[in-house]
Parts: sequence; structure tokens; C-alpha cells
Amino acid sequence: MAETSFDVVILGGGPGGYVAAIRAAQLGLKAAVVERENLGGICLNWGCIPTKALLKVSEVRHTLERLDEFGLSCGEVKFDIEKIVKRSRKVAGQLSKGVEFLLKKNNVPVFVGEGRLAGKGKLAVSKDGKEVATLSAKHIIIATGARARALPGLEPDGKLIWTYKEAMVPSAMPTSLLVVGSGAIGMEFASFYSDMSAKVTVVEVMPRVLPVEDAEISALAEKQFKKQGMEIFTGATVQSLEKQGKNEVRATIKTADGKSQQRDFERAILAVGIVGNVENIGLEDSAVEVDRGHIKTDTWMQTGEPGVYAIGDVTGPPWLAHKASHEGVLCVEKIAGVDGLHPMDVSNIPGCTYSRPQVASVGLSEAAAEKKGHKVRVGRFPFVGNGKAIAMGEAEGMVKTVFDAKTGELLGAHMIGAEVTELIQGYTIAKTMECTEADLMHTIFPHPTLSEMMHESVLDAYDQAIHI
Repeated sequence: MAETSFDVVILGGGPGGYVAAIRAAQLGLKAAVVERENLGGICLNWGCIPTKALLKVSEVRHTLERLDEFGLSCGEVKFDIEKIVKRSRKVAGQLSKGVEFLLKKNNVPVFVGEGRLAGKGKLAVSKDGKEVATLSAKHIIIATGARARALPGLEPDGKLIWTYKEAMVPSAMPTSLLVVGSGAIGMEFASFYSDMSAKVTVVEVMPRVLPVEDAEISALAEKQFKKQGMEIFTGATVQSLEKQGKNEVRATIKTADGKSQQRDFERAILAVGIVGNVENIGLEDSAVEVDRGHIKTDTWMQTGEPGVYAIGDVTGPPWLAHKASHEGVLCVEKIAGVDGLHPMDVSNIPGCTYSRPQVASVGLSEAAAEKKGHKVRVGRFPFVGNGKAIAMGEAEGMVKTVFDAKTGELLGAHMIGAEVTELIQGYTIAKTMECTEADLMHTIFPHPTLSEMMHESVLDAYDQAIHI
């Protein structure tokens, strides 16, 4: 019989759950993971990783289409969607097996099945309706993640109306595509399909695309998306989606001026947010509170039920894998009694959108900083002023920094352009370390690199920029 008594049991093997289990093992705690599908969760299997594999393909295709700029030439660029999808799935599969290896290496057993709270310190595991085991643990961590949200009248059918899952495994490239929602998920798919030849239309209910980003960055992004050929409606809603035969969907779109129009598309992708997986895990018989589809927790991820914690997407926004992983580590370190812990500061969590152009940010936007009462100093530096960006053929973009005018505290950083999802970590470290403008000004940035724009943006906030 497998061991069924542990110090910590984690329900869910995604980026929050498996990381929590490994850290628990490192701290000498006896840990186990319960996972019903694939280790690595949605992020690794159906989100972060496979979408980046797809986006790499569209990035390469875009580069091939502009070979003449670099003095190169080749024949007609063609693609095989079956091979593209196969590569994406292979990448996801490889990493899922990697997670399995890491858990085994750290002596963390994995119970395959669905878990359910079964009384104090108990988690019942079943598969295909049959009981697998009843695990006991002083500490149970819920890391069940989330799923795509569906809206009334806009329900996905998996064939013509897709969620992110179907959008990652198309059997053919649609000629026309409607994307409902312009957050990170929506714009990443919009970029992929647009760069792979589909005519893409995006509908966003908020007044601007990428609405959680700084307004100035959003405006630049929208301009670039439209320049690439995307059609974008902001302040608009999709009132209904109706299937027309076997290969078309008709959308009724209410635009910002209050008028409605009907448009036909081969496929539609719903990217209107996610909702926590809180059903069928035994919460109704516990003191765990659920608010609008997400579990409520305190600073240390403790729920209303003693000994039960929750981390990651099931607890609400920001819905980011790195946030889930950090919560997992922090949660088990608190359980283990590690000294010197600090609660997670949400303002230090970077956000990345891997569209073309890429968008990345950390901390407060200019408007949010002013709303909080800060008198701000703002610096900007354009990609066109950077030698490396010009040499790469990527001269469109901007780096923006927001400081407190009195203290020099870095309040936020916002970027748009090539590789900014790699650059943002520099500002994230600076913000976590509570660097001031002086610290950043006196940091030596290597030349020639895109990172020099980060330095120049800081200098510009204090009227000291060199190259503009």
C-alpha cells in the first residue's frame, strides 16, 4: 500500500502545486501531490509554454517575410499547421515529463485522480468514480487553478467557437478569426493567427486594448496591431455568436457608438477571463470562503478552514504562473516556520504579454500612481534611439518609468517592443530591492544592448537622458 500520511498534501500539480511540493520536500516536510490530468497544469500543458512555442513559429514567419530588409532572399514561405501544432505539443509534453522527474527526484509521490476535502486533515482521492486513497495531512494546499470563463450567449463549442485549448491545436488555419477579449491571452492568439495569415478582428469591452497596462503603452500597442492589419473594436461587445453551417460563425457586435453589426468569421476565440476551479473539491462542507468563483485567503494563503490553504489562479488575479509559484514557496515556508518571511507584494509581480510587439510591466501605471496621491516623475525612451534595436530591425517601441518625485522610489515600469518580456526583470529586481532613481542612474548597463533603454528612461525622468 502507498503511504497515505503526510505533512503537506497539495491538490493540483500546476506551477503553484508542484513548486510548493518541491519546496516542502527541501524543507524536510513529507509532501504529496494529487493531480487529475497532466503535471505542470494549464500553464505548462495548455497555456504559457505551448503558446510561446506557437508564437515562436509566427515570429520566425514574420522575420522570413522581411528578409529583403536584411539583404537576404529565399523562396515562397509556406507552413504546415499540423507540424506546428505537433511541435508545440511536444514542447509541452517534454516539460510535463520534466516536472514528473523533479517530483520523483524530491521523493514526492503523485496520486493520479480527483481530490476532495473529506473532513479535518483528510483528502479523498478518486479516479473514474473509484476511490484511490484517503490522504491525511496537517496541511492541505488547494492549487486547482482555473478555466476559461464563458458568457451567456457566447458559449464555446470546441469547433467553431474556441477556448484557449482549441485555439492551440487548430486542424487548419482559419482565413478569418474573431477574438473576444484583448487581455494577454486574447492578444497573444491574435498575434499568432494574424502573423500566420488569418484576418483577425478583436473586440474589447474596455475603452482600450490590454486594459490592465499603462494607457500610453496600450495606445502604442493598438497602433501597432492595427498597422499589422488587425481590426480592433474597443468599448464594444459581442452580443451573440451563432453557428452558420459547418464552417462559419456569425457575430453580432455592438460598437462604441451604440450601433450593431453582423459579421461572419470562420472561427472565434473567447478570451474573456477565467474562473477558479472550486467545484467538486469539498469546499461546501468546510469553512473555506468562495467569492465570485475564487477562494478567499489571508496574507499567508490560509483559508477560513484551519489547515487548508489556497494558492495560484484559484485565489484570483493576477492570474500568472510566477505568482502561483511564489505563493507556493511562501505558503510552505510559512508552514515550516522559516524565519524572516515577508508577505507577497502584488505590486512587485511583473506581467508579460508575448504578442507582437511584446508588452511587459511591473508596479503602478502613471495614472494609478497619481490616483494613489503620488507626485510623479516620468521617463520615456524610444526604441528608435537605441543602436541594438535599430541593428535588429526592431525600432518601434518604448520604455517608460514612473518615480515618486519626492523620494525617488521606482513606482512602476512599462515597456513595449522586442524582447521586453526579458528586460522587465531588471526593473522587477530594482523595485523589490526598493531602489531609487540614484541607484538606477549609477548602474552601468552594457553596450550595445536593449537594456540601455532602461537606463535612458530613468535618466529622462530626471532630465538627464543622453540619446534623445
